[in-house]
Amino acid sequence: MTKTKNAILVIGACGQLGSELTLELRKIYGDDHVVAADIQYPKQAELRESGPFEIVDVLTPQHLTDLTSRYKFKQIYHLAAILSATGEKNPKFAWRLNMDGLFNVLDFALEHKVEKVYWPSSIAVFGPGTPRQNTPQDTIMDPNTVYGISKQAGERWCEYYFQKYGLDVRSLRYPGLIGYKALPGGGTTDYAVDIYHQALAKGTYKCFLSEHTRLPMMYMPDALKATLDLMHAPAELVKVRSSYNLAAMSFTPQEIATSIQRHYPDFSITYEPDARQQIADSWPQSINDSAARQDWGWKPTYDLDAMTDDMLLHLKRINN
Repeated sequence: MTKTKNAILVIGACGQLGSELTLELRKIYGDDHVVAADIQYPKQAELRESGPFEIVDVLTPQHLTDLTSRYKFKQIYHLAAILSATGEKNPKFAWRLNMDGLFNVLDFALEHKVEKVYWPSSIAVFGPGTPRQNTPQDTIMDPNTVYGISKQAGERWCEYYFQKYGLDVRSLRYPGLIGYKALPGGGTTDYAVDIYHQALAKGTYKCFLSEHTRLPMMYMPDALKATLDLMHAPAELVKVRSSYNLAAMSFTPQEIATSIQRHYPDFSITYEPDARQQIADSWPQSINDSAARQDWGWKPTYDLDAMTDDMLLHLKRINN
């Protein structure tokens, strides 16, 4: 069997970020050279049919090893994780998946001489002791969720593998991500995706955060751009080997509702904060991403109203 050389592996390809990133990578590198992988087959037909798909459980290293008979990977995007709200329901398993999965990928990359590894971090690495306004790149990090703790630990291990073994690992601390192609997977910022769906479907939304809860957010096209810009940057420009702060906009549920009301004046929102409120209250309200801007030229495109315009446009097309 002839191996596909210079292949790119996306683990967690069925998730909110992975489903869109895989398709972007296929546009750049060719459908056959980008291998989507997840623990189950994708529901999204385009993802399933546009290129190779493999069943991979990152907690089973042999699943990765088995792929080497068919592919020679030059890059791995390791996106599989249990997110903040879901992780609190089963913290020990979340820790195991998030940490052991990362170790398995890093060790596989070393053994098989993978050129680059991408691993996402999150604003969840910050905590109650972190400055909440304009949060610096280097600051107090005292996360109080298992997701945040695993991401903070993961950052340290990624930098360790770079410094000790020379593995080119790159990372971004994502804010809440918002997109129209896939639903989010159990995060504290999920409301900012669901609210658009409910605005179209019902004209009303019950929010699980309070109206004045300000959090950093980013529209998916900007998240994809930042990820690819970082991975395409020359190694000497990537000076942060833990994870880069990344920012685009910050808003409250009340502000996103007002943005939607520009299109749907009768849209209404109510508030019933649940356990996710405590998580949100421990996170920053705005992020200083000057290191990413200075080192490799990061700059976002979308603000809140531009995102709302684009989200509603695409969701209306999908629903029709």
